[in-house]
Amino acid sequence: MGRFEGTSRSTGGNRSVNVRFFGVRGSTPCPCESNRRYGGNTACVAIEAPGCDPLVLDLGTGLRFFGETQPQDGTFRGNALVTHLHWDHVQGLPFLVPVNRAGAQFDVYGPREEGIGLVEAFDEFMRPPYFPVGIEALAGDIRFHDIEPGQQDIGGMRVTTANVPHIGRTFGYRVEVGGRSVVYIPDHQQPIDGSMEVADSVLELCRGADLLIHDAQYTTDEFATKPHWGHSTIEYSLRVASEAGVARLALFHHDPDHDDQALDQLLDEARRHPLAAGLREVLAAHEGLTVALEPSPAASLRA
Repeated sequence: MGRFEGTSRSTGGNRSVNVRFFGVRGSTPCPCESNRRYGGNTACVAIEAPGCDPLVLDLGTGLRFFGETQPQDGTFRGNALVTHLHWDHVQGLPFLVPVNRAGAQFDVYGPREEGIGLVEAFDEFMRPPYFPVGIEALAGDIRFHDIEPGQQDIGGMRVTTANVPHIGRTFGYRVEVGGRSVVYIPDHQQPIDGSMEVADSVLELCRGADLLIHDAQYTTDEFATKPHWGHSTIEYSLRVASEAGVARLALFHHDPDHDDQALDQLLDEARRHPLAAGLREVLAAHEGLTVALEPSPAASLRA
């Protein structure tokens, strides 16, 4: 079995919607022996559905491994949703080998921030002396699209975009395809006043989702020392999932200091938490994991 063939949490047929995890860390890549099972690459998740180009969620260092699963001959077609412009969510783009082939096409969608659009931001990231070459040096066609909260169809998938509390302008995404829904909120500022309230925009985005991939970077004790750093505790992630009535919660954006043993323990505690009682499943995302969501009966009939 290859590294990114992974395991499936729920079985699906040939028409299943597959959610594949290629990078699950927050803040900085941290590969080492002590986190070999969960992995050390930063945020990158791919949604694959029959008849659709792959949709990539964030462009962290896990993007390099996503590229290993795609055509290398110039036939690659794909789309990406970037939540925000922090380095751990964008630094993988130069290492996506399939887009460095003539004929390849990759459309990247995300937020403008303080007058800086995606194309200007990536031009700044990828230029000397910070990086040897610019975007224009890649052989494929990479197109950047600034978007705002709302709904649109991207590559055959229905995408809803909403603002999420974090440091700087940040989006969360709901992707609907095959009658199934996946919500991606990798960075989410938990309220620092202790209220544990969830923003209406976040609850609406998550409502009834089949899978919620959510920021779970800190324990309660860690959050107490870093309340303004823009992230959530595992308990808050459970609260978002519980209040929104989602089916599955994937704990995500793991702290670099949480090794395999720590994440195993945190997952066990999360599953035993009272807020997990109404969820079908709580899992801790790891590199190589595939969650296969069977298409809904209505979607199958339409197909």
